[in-house]
Amino acid sequence: MAIFTPGRIGDAARLADKVRADPDLYRRAVSECLPRVKTATADLRAIYLALHGLLPDRPLPHIYVVIGAGNSGGTAGPGAQVIGLEVLCRENPSPAGFRMALRRFFAHETVHTFQQDVSGIETSPLLGEALVEGAADFIAALVTGEMPEPERARWALPREKMLWDQFRKDMPVSRASVGDKPSAKAVEAVNRWLHNYKSAPPGWPGEAGYWVGMRIWTSYYAKATDKHRAIADMLIWHDPELILRTSGYRGAISGR
Repeated sequence: MAIFTPGRIGDAARLADKVRADPDLYRRAVSECLPRVKTATADLRAIYLALHGLLPDRPLPHIYVVIGAGNSGGTAGPGAQVIGLEVLCRENPSPAGFRMALRRFFAHETVHTFQQDVSGIETSPLLGEALVEGAADFIAALVTGEMPEPERARWALPREKMLWDQFRKDMPVSRASVGDKPSAKAVEAVNRWLHNYKSAPPGWPGEAGYWVGMRIWTSYYAKATDKHRAIADMLIWHDPELILRTSGYRGAISGR
C-alpha cells in the first residue's frame, strides 16, 4: 500500500526479518488483537457519525488494518487511513486499552485525511507540525469524548508554562530543519517535541508537541465566535504563525 509500505515496512524481506525477530508479538497481534478490531465496528460507526455531523462535506476514508514492521501505529493519506496492528497491540496489551487506542486512531487519522490542503509548514516547521497533529487530537477529543494520550496530558498540564517557554525558543531554531542539510540544533529542536517515539527527552512523554498543538487549537476554538469555521480552519491553513497569533495562546488557555 502506497500510504504505508514505502516509509514504514520497506519491503517483504524487511517485514519477514521483523517477524522472525519477535514472533510472539506478531502471534499476539493476529490471535488476540485482530479479533478485537473486528468487534470495534460499533465504535467506528459512532465516531464516523460524529465526524460526519461535524464535517458533513468531508468524505470519510477507508480504513485498513495491516501488519507492519513494528515502527508505526498508523498513518493517513487522501481517502484512506492505515493502522499498524502489531504496534497498537504491543503498546496497548489490555482489551480496554486497545479499544481506547483504536478509537483514538479511528478519529485522529481520519482528520489527517482531511488535511491535504494545509501548506506553509516549512515557514515554521515545529509550529506547523504541532498544529497539524494538535488539530487531529482536538477533533478526535470532540468526537470521542476522550482525551488523546491522557497520561501525557496529565504530565503536561501542570508544566504548561515551562513547555511553552521551551517551545517558543525552539520554533525559530526549527526553521533550519528544512532542506537537504538541516542543522543539528534544528533537528534537536524539532525532535524534542515530535518524531521521538521511544526517544523523548528524559522525563518527558513522547510527542509532547501534539499536546502543545492541541492547546493552541483549544485557545483558537475558545476565542472563535463561529465554532464551525474554527473547525474548518483546523483542516485548511497556510500560515502557522497567523494561527498562533489568532489563538492568543501564551502558555495558557484564555477566552473561555
